[in-house]
Amino acid sequence: MSISETGFHYLCDYLKRRSAIVLSDNKTYLVESRLTPLVRKGGFADIDALLSELRRDESHELARNVIEAMTTNETSFFRDLHPWDALKTVLLPTLIKARADSKKITIWCAAASTGQEPYTIAMVVRELFPLLRDWQVQVVATDINSSVLERAKEGVYSQAEINRGLPAPMLVKHFERKGTEWQVKKELRDLISFQPLNLVEFWTLPRPLDIVFMRNVLIYFDTETKRSILSRARTILSPDGYLILGGAETTANLDDSYETVRAGNSYVYQPQTTGDRRVTHVTG
Repeated sequence: MSISETGFHYLCDYLKRRSAIVLSDNKTYLVESRLTPLVRKGGFADIDALLSELRRDESHELARNVIEAMTTNETSFFRDLHPWDALKTVLLPTLIKARADSKKITIWCAAASTGQEPYTIAMVVRELFPLLRDWQVQVVATDINSSVLERAKEGVYSQAEINRGLPAPMLVKHFERKGTEWQVKKELRDLISFQPLNLVEFWTLPRPLDIVFMRNVLIYFDTETKRSILSRARTILSPDGYLILGGAETTANLDDSYETVRAGNSYVYQPQTTGDRRVTHVTG
């Protein structure tokens, strides 16, 4: 099912205004594949008819459905190994020492999708840091897509999803059978609070944050939006907190108020405490 040039340009403008998602001109195939199910479900004649209805009332439920259809929800357990090694061997051990008095650690997962990333965080916390059972550990998981967040809250995954990155011992320890699927045990689910959040709108989050996972999100935004999001994240991050971006993302040339930190085989970022931008190394 095809989309007209006029319809495509309207959709690009709409997505940028409402969610800051930027579509390049060669993404018509993506739009057509993502919106065709909405066309059929809503009984529209074609994609342009759907967009005409959206133009008529951009506050309609259709607006949310279009944005959710156009957001990418690629994820898996323990996606990319190096950030998890950094969390286990450097970031959490360093913060545990620094928070010995308050016994409180708050982590934000800014693109939770169907929940694999926040549940991976929770598994690392429970599996490797038993002393944190006596601490106040909060994992806040957000996403613009409310449909995937509902799935994340349930914590139910197919065998194929389980097979994507989840070690067998962790499956046995932290999941239980639910028919032909697997559900995260309640103890782990209780560590996480899920809430909808649009990164270009108001953020309702606990402050300060100790670790921010914002992986593979900035790549969908233009330069000014990236700068704005990085600046806002810095203001709610503890001075000794950590920002974790995707492998293809960086604060370089976007926000010089971050310091690049080498943590094991990964680079993470901290609010800068000196006048000169530099790369430092931390060990647990």
